[in-house]
Amino acid sequence: MPRDSSVRALFFGTPEIAVGSLQALVQIAEIVGVVCQPDRPAGRGLQLRAPAVKTAALELGLQVHQPGKVRTPEFEDWVRSKEADVALVIAYGRILTVGVLAAPRLGCLNLHASLLPRYRGAAPIQRALMAGEDKTGVCLMQMDEGLDTGPVLSRHELRIAADDDAGSLFERLGALAAQVTLQDLPRFFRGELVPEPQDEAQATLAPPLGEADQKLSFALPAAALAHLVRGLAPRPGATATLTRKTSQRLKVLRARAVEPFLPLAPGEIGIDAGRVLVGTSRGLLEILEAQLEGKRALTARDLVNGRALSSGDRLE
Repeated sequence: MPRDSSVRALFFGTPEIAVGSLQALVQIAEIVGVVCQPDRPAGRGLQLRAPAVKTAALELGLQVHQPGKVRTPEFEDWVRSKEADVALVIAYGRILTVGVLAAPRLGCLNLHASLLPRYRGAAPIQRALMAGEDKTGVCLMQMDEGLDTGPVLSRHELRIAADDDAGSLFERLGALAAQVTLQDLPRFFRGELVPEPQDEAQATLAPPLGEADQKLSFALPAAALAHLVRGLAPRPGATATLTRKTSQRLKVLRARAVEPFLPLAPGEIGIDAGRVLVGTSRGLLEILEAQLEGKRALTARDLVNGRALSSGDRLE
């Protein structure tokens, strides 16, 4: 699709999931600025690392702006100075002010990774998996002052695969968001998309993940714990404390719920033919891959062969 050089666009995004949409937008509009969060310390050496969107934008020869704060008159002035027709936002990670939202001629659009009005907020992908949903999607919406409350311009559904975790679903939804950018932004520029108000009665929230969300409670059913593991893998990971002679944190990266065939109390580990099984309030949680604190991730068989986990151990 040829670029419409008459459309001036700003792009707001930070992590990898936003890169495809940036690469799509550059094909259909003139990008007059890319806004992402500042470089952050990362890795063992805590060296500054550029966000994925910054790296991609510089490779495309685009101007990058990384404000430390967005709620300032200076940033609003910067946005207005770009004289953009539209701003496209995906996973930027900051709440934009009314002045920024109003600056582009056609307003700000958001690519949100859920089927709105469900899962409004910062963690829609993880929360959908943690809840055991079988579908999600991407909505193109007109931004307003609320938290993902603006009218929806288009919605695109995606089935969640049985083996999806947060990492794989991020990739699939990022690819879908790029397709939506290519297909629906030109239609928006031509005035062909009709805004659809959201049904507030159906709204649910997807707040940021906290440390408490990561903890596995074996008082829950095995199916709920398997959903939690999927929603938190590969990062930050669902965790429990392995109690032996000393206590160690265990990060569970892959697991599934199975019917009970061993009499295990909640949190009790049983080993059966190389399989690692944990008792829950209903059913057994089979751990397929896990990582002890300070160690590398291992399959269940390797954990058993290395005696990292044994029958009678407990997870709390």
